[in-house]
Amino acid sequence: MSDSRTPAAHAEDPADSTDTAGVADAAVGSHAQGALPAASPFAGLGRALDRGMAQGLARVTGSALAPYQVAIVRIGFALTWLAFLLREWPHRSELYGPDSSWSFGLAKRLVAGNHAFTALLWSDSRGWFELVYAVAVVSSAMLLVGWRTRTASVLFMIGVLSLQNRSVFMGDGGDNVVHLMAIYLVFTRCGQVWSLDRRLAARAEAKAEARAAAASGTHAADDGLAVRSPGVDPAGIALWTLLGAALVVATAMDKLSTEWEVALWAGLLIQALWWAVRRYAPGEPRTVLDIMTNVIHNGAMLVIVVEVCLIYSTAGWYKIQGSRWEDGTALYYPLHLDDFTPWPGLSHALAGNSLMVMLITYGTVMVQVAFPFTLFNRRVKNVLLVAMMLEHASIAIVLGLPFFSLAMIAADAVFLPTGFLRWLGGRIAQLLRGPKTPPRAPAVPGQRPADGNGGHPAAGPPPTEALT
Repeated sequence: MSDSRTPAAHAEDPADSTDTAGVADAAVGSHAQGALPAASPFAGLGRALDRGMAQGLARVTGSALAPYQVAIVRIGFALTWLAFLLREWPHRSELYGPDSSWSFGLAKRLVAGNHAFTALLWSDSRGWFELVYAVAVVSSAMLLVGWRTRTASVLFMIGVLSLQNRSVFMGDGGDNVVHLMAIYLVFTRCGQVWSLDRRLAARAEAKAEARAAAASGTHAADDGLAVRSPGVDPAGIALWTLLGAALVVATAMDKLSTEWEVALWAGLLIQALWWAVRRYAPGEPRTVLDIMTNVIHNGAMLVIVVEVCLIYSTAGWYKIQGSRWEDGTALYYPLHLDDFTPWPGLSHALAGNSLMVMLITYGTVMVQVAFPFTLFNRRVKNVLLVAMMLEHASIAIVLGLPFFSLAMIAADAVFLPTGFLRWLGGRIAQLLRGPKTPPRAPAVPGQRPADGNGGHPAAGPPPTEALT
């Protein structure tokens, strides 16, 4: 018996029609999936990296980062070194001068091997020693208040290296930190805030703008090039001329090693180039030098941050290897040394509390080892930062090491939050003005006419640090 359904009838069957359509759709879908692969999870990664690199480069080259942090570091180390020099003034000759137990001959033999810089070995006369010591004191005071910051930073470095490399065994550990930071500060723009340079530059710029506005009206006031072109700086020129003359004499008398001779001459020539560009080419050449200066400053700040992290991490890991730190009794022993007990009653009371000795010993190791790893967590970093500063303050009181503690606190200050530093600066400025004397608005010779900005003065770049 033959099938009653003909090929035509079979083609018109709804079920067969549906099955055929499903097979066709599946085939088409499979072909489409093969032609259009799934999107890559790395799509857009290149654009994101390019955008991030562009933003990072703009940030690094466009401004000097962390101005408040580098200012507090500058103030901290200048204060530490100045206080040390003034306290040791009666004993300066025994520490670094002709009466030192580390004789002039021994110092020359050591420097001949390590090529360290020290101006005190240029002559063994007492007059030369007194001059170098006085320069170290004056440069520390200049850097502290931020007057002629660039010149002061170079003189500060020369003073620190000259004294410390003359007698290498004088110090308590803090001198090593001061030694390093004195070199790093030369490469920073540490006078942008909280400095006399900044205050004088802002005052000079305000006077120049007021004179220009009063003389020529809005047109002269809006001419930023005319208003902000630097004037003659006789004091700065005199200081750098004096430094250049001293460098010429030292070079002619063969008092410098090759490394330091190249470094000092390069620094002097770069400073001369900077002054010439500011004076005679304030356009694109000035912009290029600003970019280079910002890059050098930001690199130096990164070096300072890494240096502090290395100090704490190496100190913590070396402590871990000591048996006294492992059993929690390391603090007990210095508390019984006469050289580290300015307050015997306090030291003995603390040493008699075994629990406190153990907690401080283990806590010191944990904080020092953990701190570098907390820099990416702001809250944890701030907590450990406060703990480390309190620890150094306690060392200054209990163990009698004030200058070591001041140096370490000044180094720790590079990690302080900007908001806190600005608040602290505002509070200190308010205290200096006095509680009953509100700040006065700067006097303006005449009303500045409206310039299309609602009557407000045109915005301009903030005043920068002084030439030197």
